[in-house]
Amino acid sequence: MSLRAVDHVLLAAPPGCEEELRAYYGGVLGMTEIPKPPVLAARGGCWFQAGDVQLHLGVEHGFRPPRKAHPGLLVTGIEAFAARLEAAGALVVWDGDMPGHRRFYSEDPVGNRLEFLEPTG
Repeated sequence: MSLRAVDHVLLAAPPGCEEELRAYYGGVLGMTEIPKPPVLAARGGCWFQAGDVQLHLGVEHGFRPPRKAHPGLLVTGIEAFAARLEAAGALVVWDGDMPGHRRFYSEDPVGNRLEFLEPTG
């Protein structure tokens, strides 16, 4: 018995925000939207994938974005990611406290916190 990998990360979102999420995760981050099974699609939200990374955005009534919880996303070309997010109007907050990595935090259009990391060396 062993854990092999994380299959996906689910982030919550308010009802009716799917177009904003598509513009951000698909357009700004360059992820591909993947189809939800029909029974789950009826609930709203949308799913995205880039390589082996899957992010599921699920509708939560009474949604409030978490202040601390977040996925940490490994990237290549972290400067380009930061510039792309800033060009799209997203806040980028650099944090130098992770040894062996460059990293920054940002938020998606509904306020979910995201961490972007790139190993140094």
